[in-house]
Amino acid sequence: MNKTLLFLFCLIQNLLFAQFFERNLSSEKWQFKNSKENKWLTAKVPGTVHLDLMKHRIIPDPYKDENEKKVQWVENEDWWYQTKFKISSTELNNQNIELIFNGLDTFSEIYLNGILLQVTDNMFRTWKIPVKQYLKSGENILKIKFKSSVNAGKELAKKVAFTMPESPRSFVRKAQYQFGWDWGPRLVTAGIWKEVKLEFWNNAQLENIKIEQKNVTEQKAELNIFTEIFADKEGQYFLSFNNKTNTVHLRKGKNAIQIPFTIENPKLWQPNGWGNPNVYHIKVSLKKDSKILAEKTETIGLKTIELIQEKDGKGKSFYFKVNGKPLYAKGVNWIPGDSFSPRMTKEKYHQLIKACKDAHMNMIRVWGGGIYEDDEFYKACDENGILVWQDFMFAGSFYPADENFLQNVKAEVKDQVQRLQNHPSIALWCGNNEIDEAIVNWGYQKQFNYSKEDSLQVWKDYKKLFHEVIPNAIQEFATRDKQIYWESSPSIGWGHKESLTEGDSHYWGVWWGEQPFEIFNEKVPRFASEYGFQGMPSLETIRFMFSGEPELRLQNGTVKAHEKHAKGWEIIEKYMQRDYFVPKDFVKYNYVSQLLQARGMQIAIEAHRRSKPYNMGTLYWQLNDCWPVVSWSSIDYLGNWKALQYQVKRSFENQVIFTEEKDGILNFYGINDEPKKFEDVFIEIQVIDFNGKILNEITNVPDGKILDEIIRFDPIEIENIISNNLKNKVFLNLILRDKNQQIIAQNLHFFAKPKDLKLLKPNIKIRKISATEIEVSTDVFAKDIYLIGNTHFSDNFFDLLPGTAKKIKLSVPLEKIEVMSLWDTISP
Repeated sequence: MNKTLLFLFCLIQNLLFAQFFERNLSSEKWQFKNSKENKWLTAKVPGTVHLDLMKHRIIPDPYKDENEKKVQWVENEDWWYQTKFKISSTELNNQNIELIFNGLDTFSEIYLNGILLQVTDNMFRTWKIPVKQYLKSGENILKIKFKSSVNAGKELAKKVAFTMPESPRSFVRKAQYQFGWDWGPRLVTAGIWKEVKLEFWNNAQLENIKIEQKNVTEQKAELNIFTEIFADKEGQYFLSFNNKTNTVHLRKGKNAIQIPFTIENPKLWQPNGWGNPNVYHIKVSLKKDSKILAEKTETIGLKTIELIQEKDGKGKSFYFKVNGKPLYAKGVNWIPGDSFSPRMTKEKYHQLIKACKDAHMNMIRVWGGGIYEDDEFYKACDENGILVWQDFMFAGSFYPADENFLQNVKAEVKDQVQRLQNHPSIALWCGNNEIDEAIVNWGYQKQFNYSKEDSLQVWKDYKKLFHEVIPNAIQEFATRDKQIYWESSPSIGWGHKESLTEGDSHYWGVWWGEQPFEIFNEKVPRFASEYGFQGMPSLETIRFMFSGEPELRLQNGTVKAHEKHAKGWEIIEKYMQRDYFVPKDFVKYNYVSQLLQARGMQIAIEAHRRSKPYNMGTLYWQLNDCWPVVSWSSIDYLGNWKALQYQVKRSFENQVIFTEEKDGILNFYGINDEPKKFEDVFIEIQVIDFNGKILNEITNVPDGKILDEIIRFDPIEIENIISNNLKNKVFLNLILRDKNQQIIAQNLHFFAKPKDLKLLKPNIKIRKISATEIEVSTDVFAKDIYLIGNTHFSDNFFDLLPGTAKKIKLSVPLEKIEVMSLWDTISP
């Protein structure tokens, strides 16, 4: 039997015996065309019009050269997509057939066999349409017309009496970053960006499953399982959870069923660093007369989470209590991994989230200007113990609040909350990114000459959307244990003193305010949900920006075009002059820009963690990129770790030793984020010169009571351990040991900025141990060793003490590895 006949035989068997099955229409042969033209071209679904145009070489790759500006015309056009598919008479015999679009971008008209079925206006909604009466045996034609989101947004903007900032994007329920950001290109897409399928079902259908955690002890977990079932026919049905069967009576139409469920001897889902992220799979089956009508499997984790805000002597706390214990949140902000979302692969999602786990993170904030991510993203977070702070998709503008818009948003919230809430990684729903701050601080009212009535209307609309519609929808559609809601991130703008004493904070005094990195030591908030600094991507990604032979110089048009912040290069240069010698060589400049970014974020992270428990969270901006670009990311578009990602991995270690230099005094902090407490620890302090000579050794013990969260050691006056003329010639080697002399943590402290250090020329040697492992050694102190090669190094941009060696693993073998250190940037 050939493959075609085998497929048809299996299909017929399924149709005969199954009460529910799906057909994926994405795999059919699709075509697209400009609405102004008659020629149809092949298309890929899921996809976007830009990808289809690139495939046919109608537009150049906007990620290359300066091509972004050459493709702007695409956003102003209307586009058609179509496919033809066959329906058998057997398929038509099903009682119900539904056409389901998981994502249409954005304003569309759906036609089946020439009949208009649905008009859509939201990229983030699922569109489910009964189509049995419109289908016919044999060939059927499905067409979707996509209207320009830019033009549609402009028409909607005309209905508001005053000018809205960022118009027309705020009128359009689609990914806001597509309209351009200070790290991303303007690529306003259209198309079928998620799967399309036909669902065939009979008698009854499982529409939604929500699993609520009531009570968890070591002996058992008590759950409530809520199911929504639509029945065509009233009668007795059987609903089972992991083969535990319950008899239910369903009336015709929608039924809401609640059934208790118990898990014996449960294992908790623990965030990364606390234990295993244990999950349970619950298979839900709906049967009638021994026939399976529908089946779904939900994956859950057992955990408790609370957002604790309590008044104290310094303001109000802001932290998460997970499984009954305060959690120090260490993590990052996430933007879409590609400007063309359908191009994101399962492998890339898991690679990026695994990088978070490896860097000791336990929380990731999904930023509100992007998309509600693919299920694979949340699955990766579930599996790696990464909690998700989930913004709704509103960012940095004012938004309308007419009835159509509000109902559209409510439906969007319903779809996304119901899709995501069973994921154990979900920690918090947040209404928006920086809109409260935009209204209060950004001066749009003055810029657009608002009247008093206009300004009042903005606040009225804001409160209606983010204080009523969204939280009310969460209460309606989420279980009681999944309803933590925060209106806006940040809660208070960084120019106000209260932003440091309560709520979450986006502190941008560094970068936007051009304050020195050291200001991070003073501006410590209760929870830092956004802060950052730019650095260049890897050399591999820089070369990827060019379609031909790359010209590596800062003034090259392509290099400049891939920096989207208007003052980006100027700000990087200003900060670099403060802390480093500014190289003229492009490769060295690229290297130093990464060191600069890593240094700034190290100062911030260490200041935040030293302030525990006043500060209980630090999420830097940002993990990833959506295209090859100079940005705030720690991992570039091609997946290469920048110096920042390596530094974050060190700074986020669960157990660390940090120093603080203040008013001629050195303060020392041992910080422990693990459940196991510190016991009988001490610091071994060595004063070492760059030749490796130990000039002084001190043992330091805790100052007062040892707490399990942070230990303060005896402060030391700097003049008592080194003379002033040695500050740029020595460093401190800090070793945190336990009572058995075992090393718990290690760190270095420098008394001068990198540009002022009197470094010696190191002789760095690389010895091959195996195809994928090397050993790096040096004769004198080597600062910021940079291994260059097209592989992932297990560590990079690291310091190496004289006479020591470090083993490094490689993701793929390399014949040649180049090496550089900070000395190479300061030598004549």
